Amino acid sequence: APGVSLHVRDWPAAQGSGGDADVIVLLAGLGGNAYGFDSLAPALARRHRVLAITRRGYGSSSKPLPADAAGDISYAPATLVADLLAVLDALHVQRIILGGHSVAGNELTLFAGSHPQRVGGLVYLDTTFDYLASGGYSEEAERLSFEAPPPGPADLASMDASIAYARRVNKQWWPALEANWRNSLEVLPGGAVRSNTAPAIARAMDMAAHNFSPDYRRVRAPALVVTVDPGTLRNLLPWLSPQSDPAILAEGMAFFDIFRPLRLADGDSLAAALPGCTRLLIRNGFHSDFFIEHERTVVDAIEAMRWEK
Repeated sequence: APGVSLHVRDWPAAQGSGGDADVIVLLAGLGGNAYGFDSLAPALARRHRVLAITRRGYGSSSKPLPADAAGDISYAPATLVADLLAVLDALHVQRIILGGHSVAGNELTLFAGSHPQRVGGLVYLDTTFDYLASGGYSEEAERLSFEAPPPGPADLASMDASIAYARRVNKQWWPALEANWRNSLEVLPGGAVRSNTAPAIARAMDMAAHNFSPDYRRVRAPALVVTVDPGTLRNLLPWLSPQSDPAILAEGMAFFDIFRPLRLADGDSLAAALPGCTRLLIRNGFHSDFFIEHERTVVDAIEAMRWEK
C-alpha cells in the first residue's frame, strides 16, 4: 500500500527440489511477526519457496497510526489483504499457498474469496471460525485471575529481563519465539524495552480482527484445517504451576473444562464451512508454538495436500 513497507523473509526452495514455483506464504497471529516462522519456514523450504510476511503495525513493518475517526480502516482485514496483494505483485509472485496462524485466518478467508486466481491452497493454523459470532471485540473485558500476568517494570528493565518473562509465560522457549519476541520490542536509552507497536495500533488491530465475520462461501481453494487440542491445563495456561495459588489453579481448571470442548467445536465449525477440506488435529499442543513443537506433523500434512496449480 502507498507509504507502507512490509518486512518479508524469503526462504528459497532447496536446490534441486523444483519447488521455487510453488510458493508458501505465512502470516503470523495477532502481535506476531515473520520471525515466528524461523523454524517452520526452513522445514517447508525443503520443497517450496517460503515467504513470511509481517503485517503492518508490527515488527519491522511500517506502523501508520490509525485515525481517530469512526470507520477508520487502517488495520481492517480488507486493508491487510490489500497489503498482501501489493507484496505479491511487487515480488512477481502470481499464485500461492497461503498459511496463517490464529487471527490470520481472517486474512486467509478474505484473500482467497477476493483473489481466487492467486490462491492454490489455504492452511488454517489453529484459527478461529468467526470472532464476531464469538462475541466480537470488547473494551470492557475484565482481566481474569488465571491469565498470564502482564510484564512489570522489572520485566522490561532490559532485553534479557523481558526474555526471562517471556520464558515464564510460554510452554517452551524456542529460537523462533525469541527472534519473534526481540523483533517486537524497542530498546530505549538506558537499556529498558517496550513494545514497538503503539497501543493505538494494537487496539485498532485487535478491534478490527475481532469485529470481522469471514465469508467462507467464496473460498474455492483446497484447505488444510489444523486445530489444536490443548489436552491439559499446562498446554492452555502454561504460566500456572502446582505452586500457583490453589484458588487461581481451580479457576484456571474450570476455564479449561469449558474452553477445551468449545475450541474443538470451533474447529468443527471451520471445517464444516470449507467442504472437502482436510483436517489435522494436534493433540497436547500450545496455541502459540504448536507448529514448532509439532513441526514434522504440520509439514507432513502440508506436503501431503494436493494443491491447485
